[in-house]
Amino acid sequence: MISIKDVAKHAGVSVATVSRVLNNSGYVGQDTRMKVEKAIQELKYKPNEVARSLFKKQSSTIGLIVPDITNPFFPELARAVEDTAIQLGYNVILCNSDEDEQKEQNYLDVLQQQYVKGIIVSSNTMTAKQIEQLNIPVVSIDRVISKGLPTIVVENKKGAMMATRFLQSKGCRRIGHIKGNSGVVNAEERCEGYKEIVGGEPWFEETYIAYGQYDMQSSIQATMELLQRHPDIDGIFAANDIMAIGAIKAAYQLGKKVPQDIAIVGFDGISLSKATTPELTTVQQPIYEMGEKATKMLVSLMERQQTMDQENYKILDVSLIEREST
Repeated sequence: MISIKDVAKHAGVSVATVSRVLNNSGYVGQDTRMKVEKAIQELKYKPNEVARSLFKKQSSTIGLIVPDITNPFFPELARAVEDTAIQLGYNVILCNSDEDEQKEQNYLDVLQQQYVKGIIVSSNTMTAKQIEQLNIPVVSIDRVISKGLPTIVVENKKGAMMATRFLQSKGCRRIGHIKGNSGVVNAEERCEGYKEIVGGEPWFEETYIAYGQYDMQSSIQATMELLQRHPDIDGIFAANDIMAIGAIKAAYQLGKKVPQDIAIVGFDGISLSKATTPELTTVQQPIYEMGEKATKMLVSLMERQQTMDQENYKILDVSLIEREST
């Protein structure tokens, strides 16, 4: 591996001079700078970013903490963050927290040790106090942590209302809901939107809501229990696409056809929703735009182009995409 000493020897200068060129610090004559840059190019020298970050106590890296990398929503979000970060000159460290408070704190510690310049986080357990202690810019995405924190979310309640109304427009008379993780803000908002539409119906009771964990397996179980409890259900709104796919599977296991016997709508708009049979009707979040905006917001804060008192709470709109499951 080529070292900074090799570059210095090749250019006929000191290691300190090469360091000044690399870090763009201190005076270096133009001829000397050109010699160093030529040596770097000829030797194909790559600076040790870890060593540089330890020396400068900052890096060109940002952290991204997500709760569940197996949920296709988050890889799609991560792709947008990475694409945008690279365009803006930053690298990304991806951390999967599993909604575990200790694991999340461990990642925060590691990211600080790596001198990341900022963090994008999707968390239901992180506190405002934890973020204040980081002393670097943080942007929350998909979930609200505190009112003063820069945040990118979508119209969760509105989207849930759209989904439930759409099922009604398709002739569904008894609509159930597969809820996401209890206590997660977007799951609560989507449940509120569902109840806003059907809460006043004479048939409605809380038992028309089943509880999942934003994953397929819990949704299959929740849907089977829901349909066994209320066999009259002819429509289901699931709080995310993965749970909607689980609901389709459960319906078939109980001998029900989708959409002939039961119509199903999800929420997210992940790419996988187009690959299922039947293809899934869904409330589509602008996933890529969310990741892009969060990254640009974070970089603006890191580079002090934007301050905390500027507009930093963005709610993006959603749209309903009709496919075969309804």
